[in-house]
Amino acid sequence: MTSILRNPQALQLTLALIKPDAVAHPLILEAVHQQILSNKFLIIRMRELLWRKEDCQKFYKEHEDSVVSASREIAAFFPDFSEQRWYEEEEPQLRCGPVRYSPEGGIHCAAGTGGLGPA
Repeated sequence: MTSILRNPQALQLTLALIKPDAVAHPLILEAVHQQILSNKFLIIRMRELLWRKEDCQKFYKEHEDSVVSASREIAAFFPDFSEQRWYEEEEPQLRCGPVRYSPEGGIHCAAGTGGLGPA
């Protein structure tokens, strides 16, 4: 996909969860995905998982609207993801661009790189 040049302002990490009722309908899931892309969000990791009711209850019980809880939640969903490494190495490349979107992997990466592989 065509490269876009990013704004030099620092990027922030955001965890987006798509609930089962949207995932159950491919057209709705694709519309949500396109909405994320059309709003110029970068997708740096993507993962599908199936949770039990107890997992969901625990997640929402611990959820707070803060940077600390977002870091904890990102670590829970992506245990191999290093937030510190991302801010030091990947974020500057994505912020300054150009970046490309890989439809095959469903993520953005710095143009000229092969992407980051599975999350």
